[in-house]
Amino acid sequence: MADVFDMAKAFLSIEPMTNKKLQKLCYYAKAWYLALTDENLFDDDFQAWVHGPVNYDLYLKYKDRGFNKISQVHEDELEDVPEEFIDFSKTVYEAYGDLTGGELEILTHSEDPWMNARGNKKHWERSEAVISEEDMKLFYRNVLSESEAQ
Repeated sequence: MADVFDMAKAFLSIEPMTNKKLQKLCYYAKAWYLALTDENLFDDDFQAWVHGPVNYDLYLKYKDRGFNKISQVHEDELEDVPEEFIDFSKTVYEAYGDLTGGELEILTHSEDPWMNARGNKKHWERSEAVISEEDMKLFYRNVLSESEAQ
């Protein structure tokens, strides 16, 4: 089954990027897919870390890059990545790709799924709380409904 690493490869085929930006784009892919299709793009969870949504295993894979960009993935490395992931990564990237990892962090901090998972924690307190998929689905559906109403 496809996973967060496949989604990450799809995003990295678009451009090299930092771990922080990659994390947030993968989060938005999962969240928007839930909102649009009522299905899970991949089963991997995101936790409500200080710097926004993070998938722990994906973080570990690229942790050694620090604040440096992760190298771009070449087309021959995408053979096992579902076409749907590649297509959806382009859609999500169109919406969020011009933002930096820091700007995406700020954006996620203003959204209910991350805030709800953090509860009463201070902005600097560590958290491993999993962001609810139901919160993701409902919040981004509401964002879509509001934008369609305008």
